Amino acid sequence: MSSRIIAAVAAVASAAVAAALLMGGPAAAAPNTVRATVGPGYTINLTIGGKKVKKLKAGVKYRFVVADRSEDHDFRLVGPGTSKVLSGEEWTGTKTAMLSLKKGKYTFFCAPHSDEMHGGFTVS
Repeated sequence: MSSRIIAAVAAVASAAVAAALLMGGPAAAAPNTVRATVGPGYTINLTIGGKKVKKLKAGVKYRFVVADRSEDHDFRLVGPGTSKVLSGEEWTGTKTAMLSLKKGKYTFFCAPHSDEMHGGFTVS
């Protein structure tokens, strides 16, 4: 092969690699969003796609979005290897956390009112 052909092939290959890098390659899937609401009143909910969470998949990255609507409540998540306070008392607003969960049973609750404000789901 002549040096001109080799140079042309190298230039085309370099351009293709550069284009792939600029475009970011294949797009990664966005994490699934799990929505939690605390309050107003004595309510606590956890949903995904508008439905109550009953099961999630182990090792999958989830975006937990907690909407805390009362300064009297908090939102806690406890399960295998996890004990998270995702929102606290004396605070209202929205917080986001990225979590990958392990297999097992999880509970979510408001610590000051855990007798009436709690729920659970399984990760498999």
